[in-house]
Amino acid sequence: MTAPRILLVDGDPAVRASVEFMLDVAGFCVRGTASGEAVLADGDAAGFDCIIVDYRLPGMDGLSLLRQLRSEGVGCPAIVIATNPPRRLRRAVEEAGVHLIEKPLLSDRLRTVVEALTARGKGPTS
Repeated sequence: MTAPRILLVDGDPAVRASVEFMLDVAGFCVRGTASGEAVLADGDAAGFDCIIVDYRLPGMDGLSLLRQLRSEGVGCPAIVIATNPPRRLRRAVEEAGVHLIEKPLLSDRLRTVVEALTARGKGPTS
């Protein structure tokens, strides 16, 4: 069985490195990148099992990136991470059908949500 592939988009190299490490230790194959524009230029977002994107990216914001990916047919589960998200952002994330996890990432909630999202559709596990 191959490890689920996770695309992590966060402009902060320290956050990106720590989340990559945490998910790698949990058994995921993670590719990190710093911007939404880089993801769109690369063009292979459809090959991932889950996308984690920071809302406050350099350039386009994380929710705009997800909307663009959805318009291109990328339908994998997604998570937006944000610091102190205002009510309007919470509502927009909910309307987009993605999960919201607040920074700082002090608990194991991000890992458990990624595990749940990547386990869907794979049948019962033993």
